Amino acid sequence: MMCPRCGQSVPVAPGSCPGCGVYLDPEVTGVVTIDPGGTTHGGTTMGATDGGEVTLHGTPVGPLRSGQAFGPRYHILKVLGVGGMGAVYQAWDAELSVGVALKVIRTGSKRRAVSSDAEKRFKQELLLARQVTHKNVVRIHDLGEIDGIKYITMPYVRGDDLATLLRRERKLPIARALRIARQVADGMGAAHDAGVVHRDLKPANVMIGDDDQALIMDFGISASSEEAAGGGVVGTLEYMAPEQGTGQAVDGRADIYAFGLILYEMLTGPRTATATTAQERIDAMKQRAAQGLRSARSLDDAIPAPLDALVMRCLERDPAARFQSTADLAAALDALDDAGELIPVKASISRRLLFIAALAIPILIAAVYVLGRSAAPAAPVTHDPVSVLIADFHNSTGDAAFDHTLEPMVKLALEGAGFISAHDRNGIRRNLGVRPPDQLDERAAQEIAVKQGVGVVLSGALERQGDRYQVSVKATQAVTGTVITTASERAASKEKLLDAVIGLAATVRKALGDDTSESAQRFATQTFSATSLDVVRAYAAGAEALSRSKSDEALQNFSKSVELDGNFGLGWAGMGIASSNLDKQQDAEKYIKEAVRHLDGMTERERYRTRGLYFMLTSDYPNCVKEYGGLIARYSADAPARNNLAICLSHMRQLPRALDEMRQAVRILPKRALYHQNLALYAAYSGDFKSAEDEVRKMENPELFGLLALAFAQIGQGQPAEAAKTYDAIGKLDDAQSASYVASGLGDLAVYEGRLSDAVQILTDGAAADIASKDPDRAASKLAALAHAQLLRQQKGAAAAAAEKALATSQAVKVRFLAARVFIETGAAAKAQALAAGLASELQAEPQAYAKILEGEASLKKGDARQAIKTLGEANALLETWMGHFDLGRAYLEVGAFTQADSEFDRCLTGRGEGITLFLDEEPTAGFLPPVFYYRGRAREGLQTAGFADSYRGYLAIRGASQEDPLLPEVRRRAGG
Repeated sequence: MMCPRCGQSVPVAPGSCPGCGVYLDPEVTGVVTIDPGGTTHGGTTMGATDGGEVTLHGTPVGPLRSGQAFGPRYHILKVLGVGGMGAVYQAWDAELSVGVALKVIRTGSKRRAVSSDAEKRFKQELLLARQVTHKNVVRIHDLGEIDGIKYITMPYVRGDDLATLLRRERKLPIARALRIARQVADGMGAAHDAGVVHRDLKPANVMIGDDDQALIMDFGISASSEEAAGGGVVGTLEYMAPEQGTGQAVDGRADIYAFGLILYEMLTGPRTATATTAQERIDAMKQRAAQGLRSARSLDDAIPAPLDALVMRCLERDPAARFQSTADLAAALDALDDAGELIPVKASISRRLLFIAALAIPILIAAVYVLGRSAAPAAPVTHDPVSVLIADFHNSTGDAAFDHTLEPMVKLALEGAGFISAHDRNGIRRNLGVRPPDQLDERAAQEIAVKQGVGVVLSGALERQGDRYQVSVKATQAVTGTVITTASERAASKEKLLDAVIGLAATVRKALGDDTSESAQRFATQTFSATSLDVVRAYAAGAEALSRSKSDEALQNFSKSVELDGNFGLGWAGMGIASSNLDKQQDAEKYIKEAVRHLDGMTERERYRTRGLYFMLTSDYPNCVKEYGGLIARYSADAPARNNLAICLSHMRQLPRALDEMRQAVRILPKRALYHQNLALYAAYSGDFKSAEDEVRKMENPELFGLLALAFAQIGQGQPAEAAKTYDAIGKLDDAQSASYVASGLGDLAVYEGRLSDAVQILTDGAAADIASKDPDRAASKLAALAHAQLLRQQKGAAAAAAEKALATSQAVKVRFLAARVFIETGAAAKAQALAAGLASELQAEPQAYAKILEGEASLKKGDARQAIKTLGEANALLETWMGHFDLGRAYLEVGAFTQADSEFDRCLTGRGEGITLFLDEEPTAGFLPPVFYYRGRAREGLQTAGFADSYRGYLAIRGASQEDPLLPEVRRRAGG
């Protein structure tokens, strides 16, 4: 090509002109960078200028000049860059009092063909980028047209695009490269979770701010997942995945390939471009797709092997061989320290295990690691998963105390091997969804195993020989009946019996392919086996009750186990689970905190489970995800772990990943009713109401949580009357927990429809019933909902009183948040501020985000909408929540930023699955949804759209029959009568 500044011939590939030094990059929409030390916005390389309009061959290509006003809102400060379809400027937004990058295209007749394409890309960039809200993804502020010039605005960030940075510094230190890579992966993950495939990731589309914050930009050729699946060659040849370059359908794995190339260049320097024509560039892309790239480590042996393995996994030519999701990629990055080495096991066992699973490196840590102790690691092993069904041991001792007592210990010992998943009588009911017969002998166990696809049946016998005991086992292939191994051991006394069981389990594990030594296995379970048989018996009874959903009975038996042995950690953990099932969250937290004090008495698998449960019950969801992720990396067939991982992911608002984990759990245990119910719930939370309803309709006898998912799906589909019938069906389950959910559901429906007096009565009675049942957390949730209903009735005194009572009943995070909202609205600012300060001081992102939302609501209440916009944006960066977007929309509305407000309210309606239960805890909150239609109507009325009244009519369709809603007269007037 010819340099537009000096006319000298230069290569087509990006580079500096040898004549005048200007940097030319035809791949960035034909941009000419006037100053290579400039800035990048939206994928356009931009250079600083000395003002005035930029020209090529004396012809103006930027339609605006420095110093001029652009409409009443924007003032152009300087040109940042120009390209074939328009220009980018630094501008001042007088409306929001912030600096912005303003990107324009022209619609003049001379450039009609280009403008048409650019206009399409502009709109695509706005629509897709708005679906993604993340601190590492550029946020599009506005789209509009002034004097025939289409424009979009985005934050102005000082710094360089990554391409400019690499041209200047060649390659980056490993720690800095990883710091940037983790941010890019996080932003990419947010896009993928929102269903957006970028399709043009490259260094020029990654902005690096002065503080090394990375921002992904230029969604102009991005596509939704469905659109990307349609194929078509789009993107930059030098960064295309092989399947993308041939026009095949693509998904997020194409972005992962491009990410790999970006990290490759950060570590080794920009790849040298030798192509001088378009065809040569195409040929180079095809050659890379066919042959792959040399490993990064072969170019620089200072790059550690684990980091090199990660990069080259991204660059696999076959998409199926790459990381299958950005979640897997992020886990692998988290498993590396800043030098690119694996994090040592003792420093962060879960992060390392995540990495091992993600890269499929055949390295397994020893199953003998116990917190606070050390042991020689076992040799690296790999093994296909093995499932074992444990029959009831034949007890011929005459002592019924041995019935169903040894089997849980055998299960724990077997599951010390990472590839084994074992199911005793309790697990058959809990994990396989099958009710075992009263006599679960070897034959009955074999029948169940064959039907459920379990590979091995383990049977056993216990007999008394004088003062001694003999215990024997037999492992058999379920389908063929072939005996795999038999073994027996003697115990000198009852107290030595559990140790004998561990020895037998070691023999079975070895026969199934485990190389861990018997001594190492005994070391891993020695503390457990040292406890008394009475403790194990009580624990087994608790586990059996839990499998039958008898949480009260389970709690009693687990309590007995810790009364007998206060150091028995599994008993404390069982109490935590049972209390959580009974909705006694304060008790659950107390017991699980006690359980983690006794981790060294557990097997490795149980330690993972206990820590994961601790993080889940204490709402530390990021660590919960890491812990259960580590467990799954080590024990991939652990369906309960996947279920719990999905719960924690949902609380982090990562619903696509939660859905995926539940689908995996259902595939592992397709008969488990609970997993189907949870799958329906997450589908409803995600807004896929039809799939949620279909999942419940497939159940023969849906239980509580399946019916709740159905009610949420019906509300989401605009069927409140059907939802009321579903709540009536829940009431027929005839237990205190179901009755409590019915009161919450019917009270919420009454708020939703504007039957506010009914709501007050239902919620008041429901809270009283919960208090009588000693269920303070659920009582407080109803009291918080009651306070909201009283606010809608404009009864501020009653609302404040209900909020005070809610706080006196429970100090749960959501209760403090909802009560503080009421205090802001009722003028009790000091109380609200104190609650917000408490939430801000907590470690987790969720309460911190709620604190920021409260701060934004307080600013909005005081009339400082601009400060509210800033604070609410910070809240959404911490954790995206439905309420955060709702309040941000209200703040934008107050300053007349109607397009931004409309975007936020649209997001609330698209994400109304979350709005139906704001805290994703099955406590219904659909009463917050109708105002979104009102506020969106005001935003569209401000935009003067032709159909703005439709939004008001949406409000009337829900609350139009209300006799108490004070907002109705205004809504009817705005709707046109």
